[in-house]
Amino acid sequence: MNVVVTGGAGFIGSHLIDRLLKEGHNVTNIDNFDSFYDESIKRENIKGHFEYDAYKLHEVDIRDKEVLDKAIFDDTDVIVHLAAKAGVRPSIADPIAYQEVNVAGTQNMLEVAREKDIKQFVFASSSSVYGKNPNVPWKEDDAVLQPISPYASTKVSGELLGHVYSHLYDIRFLALRFFTVYGPRQRPDLAIHKFLKLMSDGKEITLYGDGSTRRDYTFIDDIVDGIMGAINYTDTLYEVINLGNNETVELLELVEAIEKASGITAKKTFGPEQPGDVKQTWADVSNAGNLLNYHADYSIDKGLKAFVEWYNEVNGE
Repeated sequence: MNVVVTGGAGFIGSHLIDRLLKEGHNVTNIDNFDSFYDESIKRENIKGHFEYDAYKLHEVDIRDKEVLDKAIFDDTDVIVHLAAKAGVRPSIADPIAYQEVNVAGTQNMLEVAREKDIKQFVFASSSSVYGKNPNVPWKEDDAVLQPISPYASTKVSGELLGHVYSHLYDIRFLALRFFTVYGPRQRPDLAIHKFLKLMSDGKEITLYGDGSTRRDYTFIDDIVDGIMGAINYTDTLYEVINLGNNETVELLELVEAIEKASGITAKKTFGPEQPGDVKQTWADVSNAGNLLNYHADYSIDKGLKAFVEWYNEVNGE
């Protein structure tokens, strides 16, 4: 297949491209190396991809429709749209930029798909769309979406834009709601990576709230399995699908698990709850199992062991 991956130099995207190239697919990576975190990390993520003749990188901003039209060819079989401005808290500080990239940029990608007759479109949505919904575990058909951050609202918008294009133009659109993805190459600003670095440096970690918030942590290999399932899905034209681990871990339990995996005792301090953060995420993944044959293989302990091994290797510890 000829696959376009937007945001392919990032954490999830680079792992997906690893898999696609190993399976013999042709991959075009669209990435603008946004300055949200160190560009050199993303360059390192994709270093091995240039060994493949089937790989092309185009440094393009998804807001630039004219350049996108030139970078994406008519023979593309599927678009996997991962590119976005990420993070709940930064979106509160700069909501307009999040709207421009995550909504207008997604519209551009759907327009490219329409104009070039690309019939398979996989969209990276987020568990944050559920917001304050108290009905856990969260199911895709629960109509109670209560997003509480600009980031979350942009992901809801992306899902709805996909429904429009699916209905009008017969584009198969699969919105994958990712639940707190972690693993090797995880962004340095995310909790597990940030905590381990601070612990390794002998510094305090700050837990916001009383440590009782809960997340459904999903290992990167499981997420990539789910995306591959969506790439190959050929039935209905529009689906929204949770990709999670189907278990929820308390923040204090997470810290204990990192301590166990790393052998380092955390120095903890507590701060105020952060605006836009939800109390709990928890995925019902039965839909993913039925539609994509998805099953999460990594428990939090197994996933953290792999993450710590990668972290120590990269940092020479």
